[in-house]
This record gives sequence, C-alpha cells and structure tokens, in this order.
Amino acid sequence: MKATKHLDCEHCESRYKSIFCDLKGEQLAAINEHKGCNIYKKGQTIFSEGFFPQGIFCINSGKVKIAQAGDNGREQIMRLTKEGDILGYRALLSGDKYSASAVALEDCNICLIPKDIFFKVIESETSLSMQIMKLLSHDLGKAEHKITDLAQKPVRERMAEAILFLKETYGTEPDGTTLVISLSREEIANIVGTATETAIRLLSEFKADAIIELQGKKIKIVNYDKLLKTANIHD
Repeated sequence: MKATKHLDCEHCESRYKSIFCDLKGEQLAAINEHKGCNIYKKGQTIFSEGFFPQGIFCINSGKVKIAQAGDNGREQIMRLTKEGDILGYRALLSGDKYSASAVALEDCNICLIPKDIFFKVIESETSLSMQIMKLLSHDLGKAEHKITDLAQKPVRERMAEAILFLKETYGTEPDGTTLVISLSREEIANIVGTATETAIRLLSEFKADAIIELQGKKIKIVNYDKLLKTANIHD
C-alpha cells in the first residue's frame, strides 16, 4: 500500500455509483477533508479478519474480494466489489471485529473515511442512513440466497450461477461476451464453495459443452441461454 494523490470527492465519478451520491455541502466537504487515499497493488490486503475497523473504505477504482478463512485453510469468497462500493461498513456499524478480509484483485485506488467523520455525516444526513439500510438489506438477501444455494443446489448449477454473477457484477468487454474479471481457478472455486479440482473439471465440462470458452484466466460466455439453463434460474 502507498499513499496517492488526494482524490477530490466533488469530482469523483465513482461517488455517483456509491451511497455518497446525494451528499453535498458541508457533509461532502468533511469527508473530502479528512479521508485518506491509498493505492493497493494486486494481492495486497486492505483490511484483515479479526481486527477492529478504523473507518469505512470506498473504492475509487479496481476490484476487491471479501473472503473468510475456513477451518481447513481454504477461503470462502463472500462478496466481490468494484468502484463505487464501500467496504467494512457492517463491522463499523456493529462495533465488531472484521469477520472477513478484503484483498485487492487488481491494482486499486481506495479511500478511507475515518469512523468519527462517517458517523457525524450519518447523524446529519438521513438520506445516507437510508442508503446504508438498503445496502444492509440487500447484502442480507444475497447472503440468504447463497446459503440456500450451498445447501440445495448441485455444484454444477452453482458454477453456472457464479459465472452469471460475475457477468452481472463486472460486465463484459467490448465483444459483449468476455467477462471483465480475471480470477484464478482457486478463486472461482472459493466463490462456488467447492474444491479447486472440481472447479477445474466443471469449467472444462462447460467448455466441452460449448457454454464458455477459456482464455487463460478469462472466461467468455458463448451460449448465454444454455448457461442460464444450467444455473437453473430464470433471466
């Protein structure tokens, strides 16, 4: 991690994708004055499981995974994030330690808003409080869905759903089919909740079935309808 040039909130394009989109005036100025901006290289840890938060992180650019360490040493990826997303808010709001770690999937530019400033802004700006409530509700719904999938869905369906989730989260390159995210086979396995060997086998099966093409760490969806059917969900 290294400090970078201070990013001005007023002209930050990522702000309009975040919960801070409606902030202006004194509240926005307070955040802009007290935040710190840093560059995290691919693979660097932004915050670690088991530590107390000192503030809230806002992604200006880049992609980050939120992962939890399992008893067997294998991580479970709980969430994938992108520019405009905030990190560490649940632990900050509850006063608990981080229940997972945040690691950069690529070079990232991330700002840290100190917790005292963040809480002051929340107290004075009801719209921000509502945004956070919506975010927490959305995250709870996604967590419940993931638990149900892990308990009930076959791993093949979960793999197909994971690829669709990556497309929904990060989108595709100009060709409209190649996902704008590069993940290792282990990371894909940790999203699906299976062994790396199983993930490799399933990706090879999807390729053989002409559902996807594999270009190194890149995944290209060549038959979206078949992928949707394999995931056993409706578009």
